[in-house]
Amino acid sequence: MRIYIATEVEENYRTVFARFDKDLFLALKPPLIQLNLTRFDGCRTGDKVEMTLGMLGIQQAWTALIVDQKETEEEIYFVDVGQEIPPPIKTWRHRHGIKKLAADKTLIVDDIEFSTGLKLLDVLMYPIMYLQFWYRKPVYKRYFSKS
Repeated sequence: MRIYIATEVEENYRTVFARFDKDLFLALKPPLIQLNLTRFDGCRTGDKVEMTLGMLGIQQAWTALIVDQKETEEEIYFVDVGQEIPPPIKTWRHRHGIKKLAADKTLIVDDIEFSTGLKLLDVLMYPIMYLQFWYRKPVYKRYFSKS
């Protein structure tokens, strides 16, 4: 399944990328999810993010590896791939796009592909996954507000 969510913010795209840090990662945590971030190297190729996610008393490990990162005059992006993923998800690939729209306008794109290995389960999980990433829109707008 694929989730694509784009959010426009009032900030330079290079500044946005520079602020894709541990603080932003923690701010993006959806409500009702417990998160214990145990490792955050950054957003460059080879960096790793390790965490424990919890809901309803169940704790599950999640490890992602940044497998690609590029920077041009129009966009900066990085891609994380799940290494250790909570069931029922079996595959995870998240491309974070940070696109220059104007001098002080940026489009942040969350482009996620995930699979449980079962089409029906993917369809059932889609609304839950979509809402978790849609939640990021107001967080991005607040976090990158110049006021």
